Amino acid sequence: MNILITSAGQRVSLVRAFQTQLRSVYPDAKVYTTDMQPQLSAACNVSDGYFQVKRVTDPAYMDELKVFCLENEIKMVVPTIDTELLVLSGHKEAFAKMGIELIVSDEQFTARCRDKRQINDFFTGRGIEIPQPVDKSSLIFPLFIKPFDGSLSADTYLITKQEQLTEEQLNNPRFMFMEYIDRKYYDEYTVDMYYDKTHQVKCIVPRKRMLIRAGEINKGLTCKNIIVPFLKDKLEYIQGAIGCLTLQLFLNRSTERIVAIEINPRFGGGYPLSYQAGANYPLWLINEYFLNQEISYTDGWEDSLLMLRYDDEVLVHGYNS
Repeated sequence: MNILITSAGQRVSLVRAFQTQLRSVYPDAKVYTTDMQPQLSAACNVSDGYFQVKRVTDPAYMDELKVFCLENEIKMVVPTIDTELLVLSGHKEAFAKMGIELIVSDEQFTARCRDKRQINDFFTGRGIEIPQPVDKSSLIFPLFIKPFDGSLSADTYLITKQEQLTEEQLNNPRFMFMEYIDRKYYDEYTVDMYYDKTHQVKCIVPRKRMLIRAGEINKGLTCKNIIVPFLKDKLEYIQGAIGCLTLQLFLNRSTERIVAIEINPRFGGGYPLSYQAGANYPLWLINEYFLNQEISYTDGWEDSLLMLRYDDEVLVHGYNS
């Protein structure tokens, strides 16, 4: 019952969490990884073995992945980056017939998450506020610009006055213009949500993003607050959603207004904080998909757990470039 984590990169903590939980059930099982440059990936070098892969958009990628899985008795594949999700979601059924679970939401919901215009419609349809759109013909400052298909905060702009706007920004069809959510009044959260095979939410862990570095949380805090019952009510069931979803939102400190901005249907870079707090999603995946166990809803994770990240080293002896 081996597991493969794709595009592992720097996700050392995630790999180690899966190793610990998998071996608690299957002592001889292994957690493998893939990357385009696995020799230079810290997570690949702490895994039980790695494979070099082509870019996920390469036509041969899925065939390559299938061979790795079949040759190494891999029964579960866990993707970690946005660009993989749609590709893998389109092959869920084919891999399932080979006894391999791709832990990704279905194609329709994944496509919604990848397009921020569609996920905005999803939020409003569930009664969840989004940043108010700004009409380009009647601009109100400050405003925020982001691409509808972006990730890791790339190509985002805070515009405080007309002179800062460029023609490229105004005319680029990828850009969405919206209300700026001022961090003087709002805290930003990533919420790790676990959905079981029946698409029911089983755990909700808000993590306050206290400091961000390169688009990922560097200092964070688990918070049992109004977000938990709010999302349990609004998002108790999502058709097609499975595994870990990371939802990004803002919470106004005084009014408790909640404004949602996106969902990434995968493990987020800050998930290790939720794991250490007791939200054991790797074990739940193993229990659900390998042992056919039902997962019960729980809020039994540790509140007010602070994570302070720092740089560490993975040393590889005898490396030959």
